[in-house]
Amino acid sequence: MLAILYAFVSNFLTNVSLILVLNLKTKDMKKSVLSIAIALFGITAMSAQEYVMFGVKGGVNFSTFSGDGSNAFNDPNGRTSFNLGLLAEIPLTDKFSVQPEVLYSGQGYDIAERNNANDIEYQLDYINIPVLAKFYVFNGLALEAGPQVGFLVNSEIDSNPSSTNNGEISLSEDQFNKVDFSAALGASYKFRGGFFVNGRYNIGLTDIYDDSFNNLLSGADAKHSVIQAGVGFMF
Repeated sequence: MLAILYAFVSNFLTNVSLILVLNLKTKDMKKSVLSIAIALFGITAMSAQEYVMFGVKGGVNFSTFSGDGSNAFNDPNGRTSFNLGLLAEIPLTDKFSVQPEVLYSGQGYDIAERNNANDIEYQLDYINIPVLAKFYVFNGLALEAGPQVGFLVNSEIDSNPSSTNNGEISLSEDQFNKVDFSAALGASYKFRGGFFVNGRYNIGLTDIYDDSFNNLLSGADAKHSVIQAGVGFMF
């Protein structure tokens, strides 16, 4: 059991390192992340072919950000979006499993009544790769916790009305950190047949904004705060 866990963790760290190297060498971030994600699941399956279960999942995100940076926007509202992706569960004992996932996750925040606008929504979309320790309390009920690394793949502003930017808020991918680290805490319940429901809270550990970029929130303490609820199926 320990050998399987050690092999998985080693392979995961190797793949994350490779992603970071590719991120520095190529602008085609989406292809790099998706390619390594596929490789990650392939290696995971090879490490525990006799035990691994695969699945798909999707759900809703309620995201905002926490920290001192929220004061710059007078406590921003949350953005409602979605998450969608793949997962694998590797049982190590009857009660304990390791669960890696690859998810497309819509995050960000909403600013109401600023710059003569009714609403300005910062849309920050990531490919997230959490690796969770999963402990079954009883029957299908499990508690989940673990680290997560995210890679920014899209950043946009959706404003109403659209012509509201007076220079105080500018959007450039350079102003956001491309890699985001967080901790995931949650619970899930798996029914007989493979269907499951889950809830999770992702606590940001690194700043959203790049300190080297000269903008409104340069140097601000702003970290992601995301509540997720969803359903899925394992086979």
